[in-house]
Amino acid sequence: MENDKGEIVDLYVPRKCSATGRIIKAKDHSSVQISVAKVDENGRAIAGENQIYALCGFVRAQGEADDAFNRLAQRDGFLKNVWNPVR
Repeated sequence: MENDKGEIVDLYVPRKCSATGRIIKAKDHSSVQISVAKVDENGRAIAGENQIYALCGFVRAQGEADDAFNRLAQRDGFLKNVWNPVR
């Protein structure tokens, strides 16, 4: 929730699952958040630049976390030709 000045005033801002768009509740203890560092052409991490993926417990319980992570990473350019929508 924001006030009139545009500042966030809530104490808790929930995350959303990167794969499904579901809100990750505070009691979802099986959810994970993975940060993937962006690197330069020499393979060194660029300071402060990373991509964050949050996966809810539902995706992990269904055994789809690996597939969802590959799909998201390929979409963002970290992987090439790994995930194929038709299986």
